[in-house]
Amino acid sequence: MYPTHIGIIMDGNGRWAKLRGLPRIEGHRRGEESIMEAVRVCAGWGVKALTLFAFSTENWDRPEEEVRFLVNMSRDVLRKRLEEFMRLQIRLRHLGRRERIPEKILAWFDLAAEVTAANEGMNLNINFNYGGRREILDAALGVASSVKAGDLSPEVVDEEVFRAFLYCPDLPDMDLLIRTAGERRLSNFMLWHLAHAEIIITPVLWPDFRRPHLEEALSEYRRRILLRDGGE
Repeated sequence: MYPTHIGIIMDGNGRWAKLRGLPRIEGHRRGEESIMEAVRVCAGWGVKALTLFAFSTENWDRPEEEVRFLVNMSRDVLRKRLEEFMRLQIRLRHLGRRERIPEKILAWFDLAAEVTAANEGMNLNINFNYGGRREILDAALGVASSVKAGDLSPEVVDEEVFRAFLYCPDLPDMDLLIRTAGERRLSNFMLWHLAHAEIIITPVLWPDFRRPHLEEALSEYRRRILLRDGGE
């Protein structure tokens, strides 16, 4: 029993670096291997979708050097790992607003999505310049625009119709959310999709997060599902 859709809030890069007397960007750099480990493991399990919170709409307020590194890192990971994504049959998608993202970075997101579109494995969603409230607001604006244009009647708007206006309409609800570094908040991540998700918090800092920690989260997820189903 594996979740269909797993989300991860990758927290603790800065603390990992601070504990070692290193710049924050070194924590982000080390976190890349944790990303790839999660991708490989989830793809191997047959998970249909993995959504990673890479950069929020609020992250632009971080120090300029850190923001620049994170923006460029997203491009570098795509460029460096694209061949492996193809081998794993992964479909890559960017979730978030395109505004403020440099054109050269957007070009790589678009290229990766185009090149991997025909793959038949796991959907890997990179949430970059993403905010959960913003996604819902953008969807509401899309509904309002369609109603105003006469393309949609307000009477037929239900959850399914509304979902069609989200960033990725075919993305299923999240079954399991993992947050690292012991933080116990959603941080505006995938608010629509988290309605019924199991949330598992681990104290492990993201750069140290590896397969055994994913397996622990899976075991806890399975335990909860069995208890829930047994209770019903």
